[in-house]
Amino acid sequence: MLTHPTHERLIALGLSGMAKAFEEQRRSPDLDALSFEERIGLLVDREAAERDTKRLTTRLKFAALRQSACVEDIDLRTPRGIDRAVFARLVAGDWIDRHENLLATGATGLGKSWLACALGHKACRDNRPVLYHRVPRLFEALALARGDGPYGRLLKTLGRVQLLIVDDWGLAILTAAERRDLLEILDDRHGRASTIVASQVPVEHWHDVIGDPTLGDAILDRLIHNAHRLQLTGESMRKHNARARPLDGASNT
Repeated sequence: MLTHPTHERLIALGLSGMAKAFEEQRRSPDLDALSFEERIGLLVDREAAERDTKRLTTRLKFAALRQSACVEDIDLRTPRGIDRAVFARLVAGDWIDRHENLLATGATGLGKSWLACALGHKACRDNRPVLYHRVPRLFEALALARGDGPYGRLLKTLGRVQLLIVDDWGLAILTAAERRDLLEILDDRHGRASTIVASQVPVEHWHDVIGDPTLGDAILDRLIHNAHRLQLTGESMRKHNARARPLDGASNT
């Protein structure tokens, strides 16, 4: 079938979704039974869906989530201390609209990063800007930006994004520069945006990680007082999944 001039005009106008739907309608005789309004509605719906997909792809690329995780894939049957009702409210995302934080703690292998990325993915799907950083890389980026010039621009990005995910918090005691950077970030975000912190270190030991009593009080005041908490417990998910996965050549039954 030859390309229709209308298809070419839709492409030229940047309406690729409508162009695809237009060609599909030309190839489908079953659509002849639809009214003009119904066929136009299908074209518009396809264009809207295409644009939503492009926006989601852009948000996910910007978010740079460490893991490809979705809330629909979270296994709540494995005992990890996750309250289903609490987690359902976190998935709904109203806490992000209220600029509240989430602190996910627990031993290594319990899925803190995976859960954080799954909530980040859901926030992207809900049209919210998200950004993921591991703490060591975040401070490296800030140190480089301080030397090269775009330090203020990076701080502004970290301050404005609607959901910031800070992973691997507490792996080392902060330096003086890192403490100041963290306070700047959290001060910009306090009452304006939400932050997820994932850490192996219990919250009651975070003062020790910060390494300065005065700045520790200021940082934790901005992070903890309006925060939800997920304290994960139980067996490492890596060990659990390794046991559940059949050996090569073994029967699945």
